[in-house]
Amino acid sequence: MVTLEPVEVGGHKLVGVEVKLPKTTLLTISTDKGYIMCGALDVGLLNERLADRGIIAGRAVGVRTLEQLLAAPLESVTVQAERLGIVPGMSGADALLKML
Repeated sequence: MVTLEPVEVGGHKLVGVEVKLPKTTLLTISTDKGYIMCGALDVGLLNERLADRGIIAGRAVGVRTLEQLLAAPLESVTVQAERLGIVPGMSGADALLKML
């Protein structure tokens, strides 16, 4: 099952997506510029094999809900996200505000 849910961060309406899969759930919250995602995101792949796309993204691990994704510290971020001032350890919500 796929669920789209509006998520408010700093007064901005963003898009939260939850994909229920066997034994796991994929979570992402996006802006027009980038997104944060659960541990399923492969930041290394984005930085290396898809570098030409300039993807702005961050990864949080151990989260099970969109609310946890907003609160959790990012474990890793793409090079393009770093250029916006998004760094590992920053909360998902703070990273999304930099992606606006």
